[in-house]
Amino acid sequence: MKLKDKSNGTSDLGTNSIKSHSETTSTNHAPSHEEIRRRAYEIYLERNGFGGNEVDDWLQAEMELVSGALLARTTEERKRKA
Repeated sequence: MKLKDKSNGTSDLGTNSIKSHSETTSTNHAPSHEEIRRRAYEIYLERNGFGGNEVDDWLQAEMELVSGALLARTTEERKRKA
């Protein structure tokens, strides 16, 4: 069964076309609006799609992506120094 998806037309029911936040965040930049949006949507799906927490989802996604990028950058710098 196909469902209409705002981001890319249609998607198969039961498949997840969203990449994990670890796959989309680079160590060289702050997370983009799109990366935060995708992670917030993942969090929403992890809650089984129950609404009412959009702001919390956004803030959690932003925090995860920023802290993940900082951790990766710090790790990379330590490897270069070693």
